[in-house]
Amino acid sequence: MAELNPTLLMVYAGLFGAVLGSFLNVVIHRLPRQLEAETQAWLREQTGQPRLETKPYNLAWPASHCPQCERPLPWFHNLPVLSWLALRGRSACCNTPIAKRYPLVEGLMALLTMGLVQRFGVGPEAGALIMLTGFLLALGAIDAEWQLLPDPLTLPLLWLGLLGAMAGLTPAPTVESAVLGAALGYLSLWSLYWGHRLLTKREGMGYGDFKLLAAGGAWLGWMALPQVALLAAASGLVFALTAKLRGRLAPQEPLPFGPFLATAIWLTAFFGVR
Repeated sequence: MAELNPTLLMVYAGLFGAVLGSFLNVVIHRLPRQLEAETQAWLREQTGQPRLETKPYNLAWPASHCPQCERPLPWFHNLPVLSWLALRGRSACCNTPIAKRYPLVEGLMALLTMGLVQRFGVGPEAGALIMLTGFLLALGAIDAEWQLLPDPLTLPLLWLGLLGAMAGLTPAPTVESAVLGAALGYLSLWSLYWGHRLLTKREGMGYGDFKLLAAGGAWLGWMALPQVALLAAASGLVFALTAKLRGRLAPQEPLPFGPFLATAIWLTAFFGVR
């Protein structure tokens, strides 16, 4: 079989990544709202309040629709990046602005997929890293918007990392390193959290951060954890200082750590431990 032209391969990788990015936007928009609705329903049940009759809302239902007026969207308004550009960033049905997150996530996923295929070729290893990229991108975007790293994403990512290490598809050098990485990743931030809480009487981060670093340790191995933690902390500090100097971050305003952790995990997976 003739080898695929490198340029055409990059085009296919970009298109595949953009389509994945479109699905990630569905996850980013719907999963937090689904979890919030489920939490509210559970609280009503615990307090003896009558259950509200609501329509099903999850990743598969309802079909693609405008978030503002809830009208169904035609397929040609769901083309990754292109539809947003063609509509000039506004909904065709009610003329409300469409969040810039949609083309950013789709375009970024396309570029990252192209980079992974360029570096690792076409095969199971690249496929595993593309999966890792999708999880990290969704988690980073959700945490930036909601300050939430949901268990339905962090926990499967952790287990996929351990299973991938068993199959030899992840950067973790051994299964033992992956298991130790998961344990140390969780315990390190757990210890930091409780140390900070005991000293300041305030919470410095959420439990989702523990699970995300644990997932990173499962994918990369325990020896990568110092590099991931340093990259995440340094980038988060630079961002916070810059935002405060520009007046975009109040003194006591919490800064989600998930996007910086996700970025550090991806960079380490792509470039390796330095």
